[in-house]
Amino acid sequence: MAAFVQELFRFDLYKRNQGKIARQVTFAALALIISLAAWCLNDYYTGRGGTVVGRYVVPMVLLAGGLWASFRMVQLPSFADFLISVEAEMNKVAWPTWHELFRASMVVILMIFFLATILFAYDLVWKFLLERILHLKG
Repeated sequence: MAAFVQELFRFDLYKRNQGKIARQVTFAALALIISLAAWCLNDYYTGRGGTVVGRYVVPMVLLAGGLWASFRMVQLPSFADFLISVEAEMNKVAWPTWHELFRASMVVILMIFFLATILFAYDLVWKFLLERILHLKG
């Protein structure tokens, strides 16, 4: 935690040219979460008839502080090294072509329908058998 607090007050970028995409996507996700939190806080104070400070200043301070903390978090050396290695591994992935993806998706979807049909048939058979057994017993 001390490293993160110390990192909050630095202005340089850690390994600036490595892991750019992973860092940008991570920052964007964190920024979206913080922006939604600030917006919800604004709605909360607006719905309760809050003051101007509560409706605008507090959410904006939360937004600014959260965005700065998110930006600094992706520059934290241990986390940045993790994101750099994630991007390096993602570059090694052999992504399927659209044709392969479509074929594989169709196999999965058809198999799901096939298994759902089998389970439905089993359910009907067991329902029929149990109704006959309980009817004979009752």
